[in-house]
Amino acid sequence: MQLGPYTLPNALFVAPMAGVTDRPFRKLCKRLGAGYAVSEMVTSRPDLQDSLKTSRRADHAGEPGPIAVQIAGTDAAMMADAARYNIERGAQIIDINMGCPAKKVCNQWAGSALMQDETLAIGIVEAVVAAAAPHGVPVTLKMRTGWCAEVRNAPAIALAAEAAGVQMLTVHGRTREQGYQGLAEHETVAHIKSRVKIPVVANGDISSPQQARDVLQRTGADAIMIGRAAQGRPWIFREIGHFLATGEVLPPPDLAEVKAWLLDHLEDHYNLYGEYTGVRSARKHLGWYALALPLPLGAAAVFRSRINTLTTAPAQLDCVRESLDAWASALEEKSTREDHWKLAA
Repeated sequence: MQLGPYTLPNALFVAPMAGVTDRPFRKLCKRLGAGYAVSEMVTSRPDLQDSLKTSRRADHAGEPGPIAVQIAGTDAAMMADAARYNIERGAQIIDINMGCPAKKVCNQWAGSALMQDETLAIGIVEAVVAAAAPHGVPVTLKMRTGWCAEVRNAPAIALAAEAAGVQMLTVHGRTREQGYQGLAEHETVAHIKSRVKIPVVANGDISSPQQARDVLQRTGADAIMIGRAAQGRPWIFREIGHFLATGEVLPPPDLAEVKAWLLDHLEDHYNLYGEYTGVRSARKHLGWYALALPLPLGAAAVFRSRINTLTTAPAQLDCVRESLDAWASALEEKSTREDHWKLAA
């Protein structure tokens, strides 16, 4: 699909997730089949733009383009300045956050809280589009279906955002009130797709190739965006891409492949955060990987317990190597026994 001057290689997108979709994770997802990834949310507050946390979130060194940066805030002028600030630092696409349900964000009237004030929301959109336009940078918008079940105003905001110059819409099929509870509904996505001319992306509860196919068929969306299902399973994009292209389910990756990806991910992670912070912030990723893999009974819990005690990069890397090798040997032995019993039968 086309987004401004950029032709995206496919319609499989990585959702922006705070504390997750940093540069190392985005690079790995793109390597494993994602066509597009949006950065973690970056604040529009100027007093925080030079903080270590924000500078890491805005780090795109070595990342394949286009570089998409999501900004969040409540003041139109400040959001416009944030768009210019990030464009000067390499952003090629600016995404407006109108979907984050976190209390600490919504309590400041940012994220999905903006959907309660359509005038303010569209004022922000207009200001950001005006700031980005001279640079030829497309502006996109990510939102929810509404603030609550009684007020699903995403279609109205979508039409106004399109009129204001937004070039792509992503809709998570839940209200802010739901958070991540219950099931995502994609009827609102289908309705928005039928009303606007710009690309629409469906997000929410897409965790398998079959669900990806079904959501695309039901909504007519131009693309799908995957968030939590990619945690510990960045190869989901490869699996979905293969299924959509061939109708065949791709076998899961073998543990040798996963080991190579995981070690590369860790090295890139340490390079961004440094050893002290990197080792600690990598623990959640390692826990997710363990849960996503076909491990012997109880192995994931033992691995997580061990990982959480390690405080150096070499120790963490050694633990990953040893664990993956041991799991691969155990699975191979199990497969050999099963083959033996099949032959005997």
